[in-house]
Amino acid sequence: MAPHEFHYRWVYRLNATPEALWPYITDTNRFNRDTGLPYLLNTGKPAADLTNERRRLGLRRLGTAIAWEEEPFEWVRPYRFGVRRLYTSGPVGEMRTLGELVARPDGGTDLTYQVWVTPRNLLGTAAIPLQIGWLNAASFARAFRLFDNLVSVGEMPGMSTVGSVLAPGGSRRLDDARSQLVGAGCDPGQVDRLFDLLVHADDITLSRLRPYALADYWRQPRRPILSLFLQATRAGLLDLQWHILCPLCRGAKETVGSLGDLRSAVHCEVCHIDLTGNFDRAVELTFRPNPAIRPIEVHSFCVGGPQVTPHIVAQQLLPPGAERRITLPLESGRYRIRAIELPGGQFLRAGAEGQEEAVFVAAAAGWLDSEPLVSLKPTLRLQNETGAEQLMILERMAWSDEAVTAAEVTTLQVFRDLFSSEALRPGEKISVGSLTIVFTDLRDSTRLYRAMGDAPAFGLVMAHFDILRNAVAAEEGAIVKTIGDAIMAAFRRPAAALRAMLAAQEGLRAATGDEVPLVLKAGMHHGPCIAVTLNDRLDYFGSTVNIAARLQSLSEGDDIVISASVHDDPEVVAWWTQEGGSLDGEPLQAALKGIEGVYTAYRITMKQTRAEPPDADR
Repeated sequence: MAPHEFHYRWVYRLNATPEALWPYITDTNRFNRDTGLPYLLNTGKPAADLTNERRRLGLRRLGTAIAWEEEPFEWVRPYRFGVRRLYTSGPVGEMRTLGELVARPDGGTDLTYQVWVTPRNLLGTAAIPLQIGWLNAASFARAFRLFDNLVSVGEMPGMSTVGSVLAPGGSRRLDDARSQLVGAGCDPGQVDRLFDLLVHADDITLSRLRPYALADYWRQPRRPILSLFLQATRAGLLDLQWHILCPLCRGAKETVGSLGDLRSAVHCEVCHIDLTGNFDRAVELTFRPNPAIRPIEVHSFCVGGPQVTPHIVAQQLLPPGAERRITLPLESGRYRIRAIELPGGQFLRAGAEGQEEAVFVAAAAGWLDSEPLVSLKPTLRLQNETGAEQLMILERMAWSDEAVTAAEVTTLQVFRDLFSSEALRPGEKISVGSLTIVFTDLRDSTRLYRAMGDAPAFGLVMAHFDILRNAVAAEEGAIVKTIGDAIMAAFRRPAAALRAMLAAQEGLRAATGDEVPLVLKAGMHHGPCIAVTLNDRLDYFGSTVNIAARLQSLSEGDDIVISASVHDDPEVVAWWTQEGGSLDGEPLQAALKGIEGVYTAYRITMKQTRAEPPDADR
């Protein structure tokens, strides 16, 4: 006789919309903890003998060891999510859960949550009605009401903890650090928000603090919050964490406390790929409390769920030969459909003029080369024409802009000032994507030393470094190094580099006047760079760096020689249109050492400010 299957169904009338509730309700790690489940006893890496991300997991409850094989979660954002578990020990044989969110005409949501449970033995038959039908029913209701309330007040998950325990002396250290941070120029209100987070947030939240995501929750500008976190780390409140991310599942494959511990090559056991870390996308900086302020203990209560991979908007497990239709809202942009057990994938775009329905076929012969345009709420027909089960995934191709990438933070002056010792391990080379590299030098610096004497001239040169530093930092760049009277600086965007150099040249003219003018030469180029460690500091090399240095040598002073990649950048073009009345642009052609052929560049000057070059010693 087959064991009896218990079925429970609860309906919750919530005030928030399905879209607003989705990131809270589908955070299954926090949901399991909040509903009283014990933490997992193992990390649950996909088993080598199982397919499609199945995992073997286990926990201990009331002295009883419980183990199960977990299928991958299935979901369609923001409408439904669920999972199936097959138990190999304990009182339960099988359990399935399904959450469904339906928007009400009044703007709220009807959340239906269902559980199907089959017992393994008599203990399960007796325990299931008590545990799930009574105890879990109450904890589910509390958790869902809490999430709904957090959405209504605009609060992030994990801020409901009461009585969080600081380390011995932690309160005094917070008081001391507050004065230090405010004295360093941090906004007092932002400092208070950070301190409230450190005192009241739960351990899950504190284990991976993302400054840009927090700034959005707090409705604060992003860069000042990032600067606050960096300053707080230097003050001993926070610790840095560097994560190498898989480009497919975007999970953290390795987490280290220093750039020097990063490895450029790691393996993703979920996606079955070897990957090379790069600063532009694959290395993210997050923070966690320093144990001297707030010790935290992080356990996993669930290793699946939609919020583990929030860029995946739908995930469906299809048997061989099966078809499934899903209808869901999409943001405008590019997407990809792929299957875990198959190479490649098929791209699609979502837009207002797209078709209402499209078919995507997983086949042993490969994916179609076409890239259909679908509507913003299409019906997608997913077909599995292989002879094996396939986990089909629909994912956004755009990377989250909430991530603070290593490429971005290492081009900020505040980071280089506070963490000058952060560098890669010797011999390690990591791509940082495209940067704008700037080289500057002073015109006639040797003549200046002869005319003024070493001490006065040295003072002027040091003052010129201060002007450069302020101009570079104001445009969110960083001085990588100084070379005699010259600097090398890095920016994420060409327009920011141009504005910084024009501001520096204007600042030098205002500071030195006509008696002893300091005239700045500058050259810049935008392109891909490689990060390395040179002289114990993070540095960049590659053809982009070489070209920028060569362009600086073409500068005559009070001008900026830029490459075509800078000149043609869309933001530069728009800025040039706005500022064109005050700028002159002159194309020039020159032979650059190490570059074949004639190189086309552009000389940029402020109108009526260009100085004539001297005969010698440039």
